[in-house]
Amino acid sequence: MDEIIVEGGTPLRGEVVIGGAKNAVLPMMAACLLVPGPVRIRNVPRLRDVATFLDLLHALGVRGGYENHSLVLDASRVASCEAPYAHVKKMRASIYVLGPLLARLGQARVSMPGGCAWGPRPVNLHQDAMQALGAQLALEHGYIVARADRLRGAKIVFDVCSVGATGNAMMAAALAEGTTEIENAAAEPEIAALAEFLNGLGARIRGAGGKTITIEGVTALQQAEPFVNIPDRIEAGTFLVAGAITGGDVVARGVRPDHLAMVLSRLERMGCELTTGADSVRVRVGKGGLQGTAIVTEPYPGFPTDLQAQFMALLCLARGTGVITETIYPDRFTHVPELRRLGAEITLSGNVATVTGVERLQGASVMSTDIRASSALILGGLAAAGWTRVSRVYHIDRGYERIEEKLQGLGARIRRVREGET
Repeated sequence: MDEIIVEGGTPLRGEVVIGGAKNAVLPMMAACLLVPGPVRIRNVPRLRDVATFLDLLHALGVRGGYENHSLVLDASRVASCEAPYAHVKKMRASIYVLGPLLARLGQARVSMPGGCAWGPRPVNLHQDAMQALGAQLALEHGYIVARADRLRGAKIVFDVCSVGATGNAMMAAALAEGTTEIENAAAEPEIAALAEFLNGLGARIRGAGGKTITIEGVTALQQAEPFVNIPDRIEAGTFLVAGAITGGDVVARGVRPDHLAMVLSRLERMGCELTTGADSVRVRVGKGGLQGTAIVTEPYPGFPTDLQAQFMALLCLARGTGVITETIYPDRFTHVPELRRLGAEITLSGNVATVTGVERLQGASVMSTDIRASSALILGGLAAAGWTRVSRVYHIDRGYERIEEKLQGLGARIRRVREGET
């Protein structure tokens, strides 16, 4: 199993190009099931999660794959409606095929999903949305089995704001008869990007990016011009934290600063100096150094839960006390004991983590437990004295493309050790 070894203490300097958003491209890949013809998506990161989802689509009969950071997918010969456990258990995003299969084929058999080890994340909102659209659902031997001659437009009101359920409902409603209105919809940029992608294929979706989304169903979607995926705001935030935690000077290029408003606000509150351009953000730590602050994770446009672990690493070296309240996934703190191994002072009480800044961290062997925890441990290692060895880094390959190479480009002393190497 691969490991990443970091020698800390080097301020990162230079420019890094941010890749396409993983959390945007996965539902787009599922949406290709709605189209009886080839679809091209550009700016696609080469990630384990993308490859896993591609394997699932191939199992359903989709042809095509990667072409120079683009995907060409052709679902014209899709015949299978079953997303098997062998594929779905690897990632929760596999549930995205439920809506498109049901809308396109009139039936779907999707295994209950797997994914990161932390926290219960039920799929009932996805099921409720399909039932609201007229589908009959049952749970059979660990599979969600759904049937409908044709979905019909309806009003869907989510009790909890959910990115995945909003995307699934939007894809299913695109081919439903009549008009669908989604209330308490997720407003994340990834949902707006999915709507733009679907509209380019002939869908009629209004309001994406707000709390109410309206979809006028059409009878069919068709192939269109290649769609350019949005930048990954979580990768961008991670590299900005990397610059700050090492006391460096880093420019993240190919970003959407408007997607990072809350993240940039918290960096400034912690004492960072930021310079934003049309598609870039530069970060440096101000003369007063890093300061502790309070962070509350919330649905967009609030602070993203996917950057909670990285900012916790940053707070470990800030003056005073920082407090993180996790409202999205209350038990998303598996990185805390590993950061403590680096010398961090963190106490937990329910969904609240209190971080008391220390003068320095010390290198140690640590183990990653999910995608974002992996990046937080690497960030801690970049700032720690001595060597840090991060194991189980297959997690990070799910969400970051060549993270060690990008960090090397900024001057980091970091390398990947393949299984069997020393």
